[in-house]
Amino acid sequence: MRRPVLPTLLALSLTLALPLHAEETTPTEPPAEPAASEAPAPAEVPRVPLEERSQDSAAALERQLPKGEQQMLQAGDESFLALWKPANAPEAKGVVLLIPGADESADWPKAVKPLRLKLPDIEWNTLSLSLPDSKDAPLPEAVLPRTPEAVTVDTASQPAEGAEQAPSQTTDAAAPAASAPTPPPAPAPVDPAERIFARIQAGIAFAEQQDAKNIVLLGHGAGAYWAALYLKERKPEAIKQLVVVAAQLPAGQTPPLEELIPGLKLATGDFFYKDQAADRGSAVRRKQASKRLAHDGYTQIALKALPGNQEAEQEQLFRRIRGWLEKQ
Repeated sequence: MRRPVLPTLLALSLTLALPLHAEETTPTEPPAEPAASEAPAPAEVPRVPLEERSQDSAAALERQLPKGEQQMLQAGDESFLALWKPANAPEAKGVVLLIPGADESADWPKAVKPLRLKLPDIEWNTLSLSLPDSKDAPLPEAVLPRTPEAVTVDTASQPAEGAEQAPSQTTDAAAPAASAPTPPPAPAPVDPAERIFARIQAGIAFAEQQDAKNIVLLGHGAGAYWAALYLKERKPEAIKQLVVVAAQLPAGQTPPLEELIPGLKLATGDFFYKDQAADRGSAVRRKQASKRLAHDGYTQIALKALPGNQEAEQEQLFRRIRGWLEKQ
């Protein structure tokens, strides 16, 4: 018996129409409203200045050397380490104030340490200063400033014109940062000469507190230049004698050594290594300048470099300086 076709088609139509009707009547969820207030990206914090290399050296000396040898002196707004060694005698002849060379510590093994330890045996107190980093001291590669890399935009992957583009996470994050307040500019660096002068002055003040009869300024390498420049600029009455050892002119500084050192009207012992052509040539020019200026208190002492025997070389330096001090 054949079934009627119409009722079957009607039932099938109703079955297919029900899901479409349900989809039309299902309420669509409203789009998520943006947060009432998005927290702005934190303002860029100014980078903390890196510690100087000289500060690391001073911290190492504080761990290694006896506390009795350490003196924290104040130079303006900063404190620094100085190494004090009293004379091995009931009464000292005075204080030898040691000024290390560029990027040398207060206990540098060449010239500075041997003299600060041996001079007390001939009745001299010694005070060795820590100087700030030289202006041309290189930074480690890990902390050198890096040039920002150029950003390349791939135009091929950009959407066609008129196409909707979802907001990028990078753009949204950068927007609040653009309105962040600009950090205050870093303070202007202090003139290196003024920092060094302040430390030399602090050393002289400490020596005067020890009732020193004589204060001798002794500079090694670039420290010889700073010692002489300090005497020229500040003219301290407490200093009557200057010793320079292997004097060097720091890069970019003036006046040259042949104008600076012989022009000081005080007893000067100029120690140089005759085996090194550059040092010998500079010493000759200083000697000639002293003759033109009729500086009778200027004396040059030639030393012999002994690269294979540093102990003997430092002993030679000590004996020559001892001889010069005893003649004053």
